[in-house]
Amino acid sequence: MTHAPSGTPATTLDEAGQRAAVSRISWRILPLIAVGYVIAYVDRTNIGFAQLGMGTELGIKAAAYGLAASIFFVAYFFFEVPSNLLLRRFGARAWLARIMATWGIITVITGFTTNVQMLYVMRFLLGVAEAGF
Repeated sequence: MTHAPSGTPATTLDEAGQRAAVSRISWRILPLIAVGYVIAYVDRTNIGFAQLGMGTELGIKAAAYGLAASIFFVAYFFFEVPSNLLLRRFGARAWLARIMATWGIITVITGFTTNVQMLYVMRFLLGVAEAGF
């Protein structure tokens, strides 16, 4: 091990060691990321499926669902950079756990919406919670 000029230890790996490290990281992280992205895709499209049942029960029109869907992405857009700055501060493990926990809680609460205003608030909070993922 050698020390870099900044005082942080630097390690040098040969090509086989680098391949082994990348392989180990890939087998541990990539499945988790793939599952997370599949869940994110389903979560982002579930508003369309919810329209089938909630639209008639709550009297929500198609335009209101379009607005609810777009509110999610507005919140995601504005809170993505701050979320990633906090990820750096708290560490990836803790921050991704926070994202998953709040994401799940807000998704469950969204199922109990009773009016269009509550749907807007929940979709905004879902965008805030999922930002940074």
